[in-house]
Amino acid sequence: MTPIKARANAVPVRDAREGDMAAVQRLYAHHVLRGVATFEETPPDLDEMLARRAAVLNSGLPWLVAEVDGVVAGYAYCGPFHARSAFRYTIENSIYVAADRLGGGVGAALLGALIARCEGGPWRQMMAVIGDSGNASSIALHRKFGFQHEGLVKSLGFKLDRWLDVVYMRRALGDGDGSPP
Repeated sequence: MTPIKARANAVPVRDAREGDMAAVQRLYAHHVLRGVATFEETPPDLDEMLARRAAVLNSGLPWLVAEVDGVVAGYAYCGPFHARSAFRYTIENSIYVAADRLGGGVGAALLGALIARCEGGPWRQMMAVIGDSGNASSIALHRKFGFQHEGLVKSLGFKLDRWLDVVYMRRALGDGDGSPP
């Protein structure tokens, strides 16, 4: 498969393979233990990450990786926003970039490719649920791709000895709410 490109000269993005998941698990474990983008506090093991990827793919949604110099530099996927049936056309994105690749275009390449892939499906809204209102880089990245601020919930989680806010951002996919699904 030819790498998906978010724009010319972007970081190569492709569908994640089972063999990528050990690198994905290590990358995510770093964010779980040291970051506040995820509210998980115990890193899932490889079997759990494989199960999560399988669930995403079984729902028809993409799980992507960005690869730089033959190494997984980040990953992104979408999952259901909520389980209730009325939310079936709304998905939530997740993007994680290796600590040594932050600010290098990996996140933009992943988000651009993720949006492009999801616009080809039945979904009409993509949500970003951003941990920590101080996560300026994630907020700016989503704004760059057309996400609008929809809300802020103060002190919703407690991790690394501090209260964390959650920022909600939304972007229409395809016709959005301009027509029935």
